[in-house]
Amino acid sequence: MKRLSKQLFAGLAAMLLIPTVNAWEGDTFKVCADPNNPPYSDKNKQGFENKIAELFAKSLGKSVEYMWFPQRIGFIRNTLKAQLADTGEFKCDVIIGYPTGADMAATTNPYYTSTYALVYVKKRGFDDIKTSDDLANLSDERKAKLKLAMFDASPATDWLLKHNLVDHAIPYQTMTGDASVNTAEMLEQDMKSGKLDMAIVWGPIAGWLQYHKKLGAVEIIPMSSEAGTKFEFPMSMAVRMQDKDRKEELNGLIAAKAKEIRKILLAYHVPLVDSDGNPGSQ
Repeated sequence: MKRLSKQLFAGLAAMLLIPTVNAWEGDTFKVCADPNNPPYSDKNKQGFENKIAELFAKSLGKSVEYMWFPQRIGFIRNTLKAQLADTGEFKCDVIIGYPTGADMAATTNPYYTSTYALVYVKKRGFDDIKTSDDLANLSDERKAKLKLAMFDASPATDWLLKHNLVDHAIPYQTMTGDASVNTAEMLEQDMKSGKLDMAIVWGPIAGWLQYHKKLGAVEIIPMSSEAGTKFEFPMSMAVRMQDKDRKEELNGLIAAKAKEIRKILLAYHVPLVDSDGNPGSQ
């Protein structure tokens, strides 16, 4: 009887560790994604969110099916909450990258935390910058030579205002109405042409500029939060509010595949930090 109890306990423990597939109908893992949004996702499935989607689909014994739509205003309405007219079936079931706790969808446990980062092209006169303080404390003469991108609706803009650098920055829109334009490729083009030397951007974009290797040597310096300015944010997956079983299954996969997820993110040079902004171990 004692031996049987041990076997039963072991079996129950295994069942708790291995996600079931009851939350997913059919043969596909249906993902809502932007077709032109490196380094996250694209139609060639080269983004790190594409790789994570493939990892999860394989774990579930399914293939990935995409509902492509630009990640602009209306993205949730036209993807996660949209239904097919003939069957009433939802067009897709999960968003791979979504800010933890954001409204309009139910978010999973976070699977990574990143930070805004200063990224600059080396050998353009700023290689001595090693911290955000170094940038803030540049001489007026060197500040006058800055070609630094400043994005609206970004904590980086608050930081630039606080440190009197706004007058030395070039304004950019965080989101344009043109779905063919994405931030990563726009920055890469302007840095390559010499219009820009540096930018303070969300970590995965900074990582892509280094990972993509079209700018030569690129330096990434994680920004540190200050009073009134937070740079570190956790990222989750998202499902519909009512999809509680699907959310819990994703949480199980996030826990079970944590090492593989981290490996994918580091391959794309995503700067990973803990909730306090301390760099994650590589």
